[in-house]
Amino acid sequence: MEQKRKKEVYRVTLVGTVVNMVLVVAKFVAGFLGHSGAMIADAVHSLSDFMTDIVVLVMVGVSSKPQDADHHYGHGKYETLATAVIGLALMLAGLGICYTGVSAIVAVLSGEQLPAPGYVALVAAIISILSKEILFRYTLKVGKRVDSPAVVANAWHHRSDALSSIATAVGIGGAILLGAKWRVLDPIAAIFVSVFIIKVAYDLMKPCIDELLEKSLPKEVEDDVMAIIASYEQVSSPHHLRTRRIGTRYAIEFHVRMAGEMSLTEAHAVATEIENSIKNRYGQGTHVAVHMEPIKKTEK
Repeated sequence: MEQKRKKEVYRVTLVGTVVNMVLVVAKFVAGFLGHSGAMIADAVHSLSDFMTDIVVLVMVGVSSKPQDADHHYGHGKYETLATAVIGLALMLAGLGICYTGVSAIVAVLSGEQLPAPGYVALVAAIISILSKEILFRYTLKVGKRVDSPAVVANAWHHRSDALSSIATAVGIGGAILLGAKWRVLDPIAAIFVSVFIIKVAYDLMKPCIDELLEKSLPKEVEDDVMAIIASYEQVSSPHHLRTRRIGTRYAIEFHVRMAGEMSLTEAHAVATEIENSIKNRYGQGTHVAVHMEPIKKTEK
């Protein structure tokens, strides 16, 4: 069953990758041939979808490699690092597009006349809207069927690309149909789309930075872990809880106290039960470290 689910996730991601690759090339060509900054911005936005799909297809395989002599905690942060680099590249691209759009608007206000965007850019925008909406509905359906938050999130990424293409189509269409005075709509649309790009970049980079800086897991996860530990009557006073992410996996470490008269074998068996309970909740790849201490006399 799990193998079938994995195949569906890879299939829908691969379909999205192919569609995004075609759209990226078509949009860049249409943008340059049609003299449209808005279409070039939209192409960069599609490029963000394409690059995140590549991370899923390539880096997920690398990050799932088991630990080795040089990586005692596994390779989970390879995916994190790759995603952060993509986010940084997109952030710089979005800021560059925004700067170019603002410069074009300033030029118009200074009396300069912008070149008219071509119909090829408008056609590309309409095709993008239709294809990305279809891709959104298909990906969302699969994501819900296989219960994959990552696939569902990717579906909404497709929807955001469709929305940015609508803004692009409005800007290009207005610049073409309303005459020379309205050509400024094209750089305005480019700035609008650049905001989408910067937002996508921020959403990619924020969790990566948190993980690389060893940010703790959300409070609700830590509270749940403490509840699991507390459900074992043989232990008391769980403390020194430390948590973090390693790629898609969790690392959880904590101290517990047990009766001093327990044998090492008995204490180890209880610690193993707690470890297995946490792994059953958060995945077998979860790193769990239990430090055992004797109950203090004052606690008896």
